[in-house]
Amino acid sequence: MAHTYINSHFHAIFSTKDRQPLLTPDLRRSLWPYLGGIARRYGFKVIESGGVDDHVHTLISLPATMDLARALQLLKGGSSKWIRETHKDFAWQTGYAAFATSISLLDKTIDYIRRQEQHHKKLDFKTEYIRFLKANHIDYDPRYVFD
Repeated sequence: MAHTYINSHFHAIFSTKDRQPLLTPDLRRSLWPYLGGIARRYGFKVIESGGVDDHVHTLISLPATMDLARALQLLKGGSSKWIRETHKDFAWQTGYAAFATSISLLDKTIDYIRRQEQHHKKLDFKTEYIRFLKANHIDYDPRYVFD
């Protein structure tokens, strides 16, 4: 084959440090396009971003040349620096969760991300996060899931 073709989508979730409620509605309205800009700058795509005051969900598409850890490092690092310019002492949690998403589930994942505010009226972040880990058969130690 002369060319490389890849279809690689991930639903990533990460929280503010100590799940502090720092992502105000105004900040989120600016943050989602900012994440998209970071991705474009480095050659990958943010398909959808959403979240509430203490965490972010983002659906990303990666080229063959970008690994998931690097993409999340760029998104979290770049956005953290940008947020700190106007909000002192801001930081993301150290880790993240990310799950491969099949093309057949992209629309459902996008809808889920868009509906975060409604979703979290019924379910807290910790419960949601643990459910994602369990649903994706991720082995984890409950003592070390959250910062």
